Amino acid sequence: MARAAELTTDDTVLEIGPGTGVLTRFLATQAKRVIAVEKDRALSAVLSVALTREKIANVDIVTGDVLRFDFSVMPDRYKVVANIPYYLTSRLIRILLETKKKPEVMALTIQKEVAERIVAQCPDMNILALSVHAYGTPEIVAEVPASCFAPRPKVDSAIIKIRDISDAFFARRHIASKDFFRVIRQGFSSRRKMLVNNLEQFATKKDTGQALISIGHPASVRAQELSLEEWAKLVHDMHLHDQDFPF
Repeated sequence: MARAAELTTDDTVLEIGPGTGVLTRFLATQAKRVIAVEKDRALSAVLSVALTREKIANVDIVTGDVLRFDFSVMPDRYKVVANIPYYLTSRLIRILLETKKKPEVMALTIQKEVAERIVAQCPDMNILALSVHAYGTPEIVAEVPASCFAPRPKVDSAIIKIRDISDAFFARRHIASKDFFRVIRQGFSSRRKMLVNNLEQFATKKDTGQALISIGHPASVRAQELSLEEWAKLVHDMHLHDQDFPF
């Protein structure tokens, strides 16, 4: 994970859910500073005492929920390395990508199936994949079988790296990320339906169909068959970003 994040002794690392500090201790040897956010107060206290006893001075333990973490306290350049709780994966990745002060790179251990969804390409795109690809470049760098953990989980895991994180995609295409994702969520609201039907509240079927044809798709195309670039062009060309959305 440290190698995937390309850690150097000049880096500040944000770790989420350090637990007993196995990863934390290693990160402390690789980076200049580690900020570890732990929700469990008891674990946080035990780890803090242990690190002090071991004279590991470059780790700051923050007790609290990472979903409410104030990212403005992070330096302009930082990286995220974490074994994140699987039930928080999608929500947490979205927060890390959308926060104003974004990490340079993330190396996360997540459920293998979710990692595969994130790196998916057409015609198997999904909202999570589009979200991550819009902000950065994801890749699976290693698979981690369930046997590596104790207690053993029911699923295999994978280490995913997301690099080149920025808002540049939206700026270059002159679309607002907020509006872009509103349209995408509606487009995927019923995967079996044609996209022209899912987007009826934004434009007529005729207009949507013509916009789809202009980017090389028949009017019968479904949401998962469009690439990220095609979604961006669809939103921009149909001027969906200029509308007052009903939700």
